[in-house]
Amino acid sequence: MTNNKTPDEKSSAENVEQHLGQLEKTEVTREQLSYSQEQPFSSDELARLINEERLNKLMAQSDEFLSNLNSEIGDFDEDNTDSGE
Repeated sequence: MTNNKTPDEKSSAENVEQHLGQLEKTEVTREQLSYSQEQPFSSDELARLINEERLNKLMAQSDEFLSNLNSEIGDFDEDNTDSGE
């Protein structure tokens, strides 16, 4: 059996490889574009954008969560040491 493929005909693997290469180039271009659009914020701009009251509430909730988690971990460790290990 002879190979009658013309140079324009590609195998599925070649098509997939070409497509992945194009996706990679597109992603690199997209990343470069997003980085070029990044601009630093001044402290005045950040103060205007951030809801300080909401941020403080979220931080308090996260502190409470971590405190409870540490307590649970401590209780778990104590339970394991009481089992005779």
